[in-house]
Amino acid sequence: MSYLFPTYARWNVSVKEAKGSWVTDENDKKYLDFVSGIAVCNLGHADDDVMQGVQDQLKKYWHVSNLFHQPIQEEVAKLLVEHSDGEAVFFCNSGAEANEAAIKLARKHTGKTKIVTFLQSFHGRTFATMSATGQEKIQQGFGPLLEKFTYLPYNQTQALEELEEDVAAIMLEVVQGEGGVVPAEQEFIDKVAETCKRVGALLIIDEVQTGIGRTGKPFGYQHYGITPDIITSAKGLGSGMPVGAMIGASSLIETFQAGSHGSTFGGNPIAMAAAKATLTKILQDDFLNEVTEKNIYLVNKLNSIIGNHPLVKEIRGKGLLIGIECKEQVSMMVDQLRDNNLLVLPAGPNVIRMLPPLTVSYEEIDEALGIIDQTFSTLKQSAVAH
Repeated sequence: MSYLFPTYARWNVSVKEAKGSWVTDENDKKYLDFVSGIAVCNLGHADDDVMQGVQDQLKKYWHVSNLFHQPIQEEVAKLLVEHSDGEAVFFCNSGAEANEAAIKLARKHTGKTKIVTFLQSFHGRTFATMSATGQEKIQQGFGPLLEKFTYLPYNQTQALEELEEDVAAIMLEVVQGEGGVVPAEQEFIDKVAETCKRVGALLIIDEVQTGIGRTGKPFGYQHYGITPDIITSAKGLGSGMPVGAMIGASSLIETFQAGSHGSTFGGNPIAMAAAKATLTKILQDDFLNEVTEKNIYLVNKLNSIIGNHPLVKEIRGKGLLIGIECKEQVSMMVDQLRDNNLLVLPAGPNVIRMLPPLTVSYEEIDEALGIIDQTFSTLKQSAVAH
């Protein structure tokens, strides 16, 4: 019997410990972890520097509330501002909360209420962020959604031309993670930025999954040469400690004054210590360049091993956010890979999503590739048999 609401279809794996790129279950079976807590453990599990930062903060104080000045908040905010196009940061506890703050800020600043998002997007499970999400399966059963959200086709420009000046913001992921690991095309991103200027809307980039080095840059939007008004971040920011951040342009600072928004635990010093250690390690040119090199190595090897497999349609992604789109549903493949000691995720019904730690070694990548090769060879024989 479980005392938990069954809101997750949990795997038959009970974790005993985790370190680096590896997870060990209670039966001492070891798994190579290409899930990373769903793009959270960008430095792998139990990173020594993050652990030390958290332990140092635990000896000082755990919580005092945001009525007090906390220098560690300023230090983390400074790191985020220096590596983005923002000027001010609001701290919260999750990606959904960061996106919630972004929606509130956009509406308050512009005085408009319409938010444009995209089909197959995912922005969270609060009422506002669920309403922003362009997937009916996330919204079903909860009654009327928050009003004034419009969903347009992703990577298509025509519908953007029809938008008018009643739009408060356009909100999007530069790689749709939950929606199938679909990177944005440059022409589409350019059109989104142009449309925001034309209609007087803010540009919100949801970097909850793509931020903090996941794509080989501090934030995914930096591949596209655009300047967002608002950037949201969470998952990889705290190496597993609950922390989210909304980063905004200087022009928005006056809109979020005292009393306009808040979070009791947002900017908690323990989470800030984890974020500071995480950012200090990831936001180095050599570290980020290595993420790009690992992407090239992994994608090239995947194409060589399974690119011509009869079940594989396309291999795509940015940095160490990689999707293998298949011609059939992938739930059985995900299960088989897990049985073979490799943890991966689905992204929609037909895409296998790979999110290795950014610190994954080339030896570990080769080990994962061997498991994938073995598993897909078995699948190929099954496909032939059918």
